[in-house]
Order: sequence, then structure tokens, then C-alpha cells
Amino acid sequence: MPTALLIPVKTLGNAKQRLGAAFDQQHRTLLAEAMLRDVLTAVAGVASRVDAFLVTGDPRAQALAAEFKFGVIEDLRNESETAAIEMATDWCEARGYDTTVVIPGDIPLITATELHSVLDAAPAEGMVIVPAYDRRGSNCVLRRPANIIPLRFGNDSFLPHCEAMRRTGKPLIIPEMPGIGLDVDHPHELGLLQQRPGDTHAQRLLRAWSEDGQVTQAWEAAG
Repeated sequence: MPTALLIPVKTLGNAKQRLGAAFDQQHRTLLAEAMLRDVLTAVAGVASRVDAFLVTGDPRAQALAAEFKFGVIEDLRNESETAAIEMATDWCEARGYDTTVVIPGDIPLITATELHSVLDAAPAEGMVIVPAYDRRGSNCVLRRPANIIPLRFGNDSFLPHCEAMRRTGKPLIIPEMPGIGLDVDHPHELGLLQQRPGDTHAQRLLRAWSEDGQVTQAWEAAG
């Protein structure tokens, strides 16, 4: 069964506004690019099982997609993650994909092993959803068929997605995965990312910045 893995990416040049109390825009853009590179590196480890697409109109993100030899579904509106994935889901269905996996570009601790586990857990018809560490967000959603429920992303999408899925009567699988579970949207999550074991691009960037006392103090104060 053909599977499309979708990664929505808005404009990197003004990414991560909620980290504004910790970093200026230049730092936020560098961090967003590093996290996206970490995500794409993990996705490359399941490339034999999925067709990966960035859903974006951003030239920097499109260049990264080309570097990893992933496809691009061009998002010309750049409105929201929800709108981008709705458009991309229609695009996938029109091309015969019966399964979609949606992950964000800001979960830098994701691993290929976790993605293999998500794919392995998929029911014949139903959904796999990996929640954020605080069980508010939806950090990985596999749908089969691709439109079994509409996705509505935001700060508290996990429980509404679960409820919508339960109304279908189809299987709902909810694995806990620490790498996928940590998305970086708020200043206190910068500390969580820096302290976790690992050597991702985003972690190396934060650890290098921690040598700059002003930057470190900024995110600690913001958190």
C-alpha cells in the first residue's frame, strides 16, 4: 500500500515566533533549519517504505528537500499547518496514496527506528498517533485511508484527534515515543532539547550557543 510521508514547513525566515523571548529571528531561523535537517535525516532512514514530501513554498526548505532527494508539494498559500496538510492530503489521494504520515519539522530527536515502529503499528484501516510529551499536540499521525479523519493542528490537537478517530469505530493506536514526543515551540523546551542525550544538528547548535552567555541567559530567563 503506497504511503506518503508529509512534512509541512512554513516560511523559515520568520520561523518559531514563540521563541522570540529567547532568540532573535536570525537564531530562530538557524534553529528551525537545524531541526528540519534532523527530521529529514530520520525520514531518510525509512525512505524504502515511504514517499517523503515537504509541503512548503519556502525556497530554503525546498532546497533541503532536494538535498535529501525528497519531493515537494508546493504550498503557495502558506496559511497554516492544517491548511497545508488538507491540501497535501487531497494531492496524495489524487495520486493513489492510501496512507499518509504527517510529522512536523520541529521534532529534532525523532529517529528512523521510531518511524519504522509507527509504520509497523499501522492497522489495516485506522490511525496511529504519537502525542507530544505533554499529551497536548499530535507529533506524528498515520492515517489509513488517508482521509479517515481531517486533521486540525494546534496547541491541543491530540485529544480532539483521538475523539474524532474513536467516532469512526476504527482502530486507534497511541504509542509513546520520546524522540517524536519532543517538539520545540516554547523557550523551556530549548532546555529539554539541550539536556536530552544525543548529538543532533539542533542539539549541537544549542550547545554551541550556550557558550555565549547572553544567548543562554535569554532562553533560561524566557523559560
